Amino acid sequence: MYDLKWIREAPEEFDAVLRRRNFEPQSAKVLALDGQRRQAQTTLQELQARRNEISKQIGVLMHKGEDASAVMAEVAQIKSRFTALEEQDRELGHELLDLLGGLPNSLYDDVPDGNDEADNAEIRVVGDRPVLDFAPKQHFELGEALGGMDFDAAARLSGARFVVMRSGVARLHRAIGQFMLDLHVTEHGYTEVIPPYLVRDAALYGTGQLPKFGEDLFRTTNDHWMIPTAEVPLTNLVAEQILSEEALPLRFAALTPCFRSEAGSAGKDTRGMLRQHQFDKVEMVSVVHPDNSEAELERMTACAETVLQRLGLHYRVMKLCSGDTGFAARRTYDLEVWVPGQNTYREISSCSTCGDFQARRMKARFRPAQGKSTEFVHTLNGSGVAVGRALIAVMENGQQADGSIKIPAALRPYMGGLEVLTTND
Repeated sequence: MYDLKWIREAPEEFDAVLRRRNFEPQSAKVLALDGQRRQAQTTLQELQARRNEISKQIGVLMHKGEDASAVMAEVAQIKSRFTALEEQDRELGHELLDLLGGLPNSLYDDVPDGNDEADNAEIRVVGDRPVLDFAPKQHFELGEALGGMDFDAAARLSGARFVVMRSGVARLHRAIGQFMLDLHVTEHGYTEVIPPYLVRDAALYGTGQLPKFGEDLFRTTNDHWMIPTAEVPLTNLVAEQILSEEALPLRFAALTPCFRSEAGSAGKDTRGMLRQHQFDKVEMVSVVHPDNSEAELERMTACAETVLQRLGLHYRVMKLCSGDTGFAARRTYDLEVWVPGQNTYREISSCSTCGDFQARRMKARFRPAQGKSTEFVHTLNGSGVAVGRALIAVMENGQQADGSIKIPAALRPYMGGLEVLTTND
């Protein structure tokens, strides 16, 4: 959400921000609605003042026993105009809010211009790409051979883009999630949260999924939404709150299921677990002082990288271009892990800073230690990381010629000391 005062003062800059997002200029429309609304509010104030003045006159006339009918008729006219102007003010306010609510966040200057992922900038590459002396298989081939992934059973239960996991693969999936959550809580200072998995419209509006991306979500018959990511409930923990400066930063982490309709992904990654309607993810959310949001993004990204490093995975860090950066983000780093079975990198984590964009939508503020006026907090979110995609990476990178999976040392305590996953596990 944008600051209307800033748009009034710098309409050309506002339009330039939107052009980087491939949006048409909107300042003329915004300012026209804003001008109409401000005029309606000014007229309302004038009518209110006149009504107060006339009310006093009526009292004086009636006290003197004089005819007050003409003045009372003017009060009736004012009341009628007042009601109409109040409705106009409400309608203009809703129209302005809808317009601003559908516009994406501004980008930092260092975000590269581009159209899609082909234009993203590589920041660094970490670790050595594994070299296998046999033809690597993809995760679903390995999982099915181990008896641990059953896509046919899932299709009978739920349709496409679901999986049933069993035995050792199910245990490995659970181990990955527990390992990541423990790491972020015990070493990285995040507070563990178990949030609701169903939220109301306001929560999704606050983080930017609504109104623009409703088709990507699942909605219940009683007007709740299934969370597409724990970012939604975690960030909204501070919605409509005024925090003390001393309370910042707040850092939350949660391991939750996530639900996405994948409406815009028809035909993409239909095999395996890469793009599913239901998946688990460890999410990190930070609420910070505006002065610290830049450093917090680097910190959060490092926390996500630690997961991959502990799992012994080769990956690279990408800075997303303007055309690939999410709606609510000002800058995003993607972590892309190497998957030998596909002979490519796949995104496994996104870490984003949103500035005050979500805070304005959620009305989340803090009160500085010095000064009476409140300010908007800054919010950040990041995958720490997607459990299913981590499972894919562990399986494909740990596969051996006989189809067994070598388990990373960091996961073995969660696997009862098991070092290699076979069909017997």
